[in-house]
Amino acid sequence: MEYKKFGNKIVVRLDRGEEIVESIKKLCTENDIKLGRVSGIGAADKITVGLFHTETKKYMSKQLNGDHEITNLSGNISRMNDEVYLHLHITICDEDYNAFGGHLNSAYISGTGELIVDVLEGEVGREFDENIGLNLFKF
Repeated sequence: MEYKKFGNKIVVRLDRGEEIVESIKKLCTENDIKLGRVSGIGAADKITVGLFHTETKKYMSKQLNGDHEITNLSGNISRMNDEVYLHLHITICDEDYNAFGGHLNSAYISGTGELIVDVLEGEVGREFDENIGLNLFKF
């Protein structure tokens, strides 16, 4: 991972073999980012996406292997219990141009990843909501 800062924005390049979620967490830790927004594109070959079932309050996960274009990666950065907390979604397409998406659990870069991180002033925490079953923003 290499990156360059421009005011409150950070331009990031991820290289082949790097895992997206862990790389963003590392960037946030190194730069003490408490609140922000992530967007990106690229290519990945091992992606795990999740879908939250509101009735059961459980995530289902699916792994997708092979060449995929990351057509959109977006999400936010916050903190929970003083740790970096990422909430990321991804849309990818396969070689037949079928699109798949969901909550990003993990993805390994196969070509490159190009991300922009917008760092926001302030801090927003997270708190588990038993009624919903998710960690929600805590203002």
